[in-house]
Amino acid sequence: MIRQLHRMGVRSSMMYTAGIASIGLTAASWFLSKNYESAGMDRADRWGLFVGEWAPTFFAMGVALRMEEMHAEKGRVTEEWEDPNMERGIRMPSRAGV
Repeated sequence: MIRQLHRMGVRSSMMYTAGIASIGLTAASWFLSKNYESAGMDRADRWGLFVGEWAPTFFAMGVALRMEEMHAEKGRVTEEWEDPNMERGIRMPSRAGV
């Protein structure tokens, strides 16, 4: 799905912008519902939570698209993935967290 979105022209910056905009929209929808609807605070809270759940999704899609962009820039193979010892069946210890 992410690769298809990337091919369609959707970029990570668009998703990050949508995430930030949804945070603002969350505050605006809560404020407007609280002040201009007679349904009370519960309904305003529901509107705020409903819209507020979009932001993490947009940010996660932005990260996934950024990874896809990086793979596309490097030709889908990076130096860290090319380990000459793997051809001989030798695995080197990971340096993760170093």
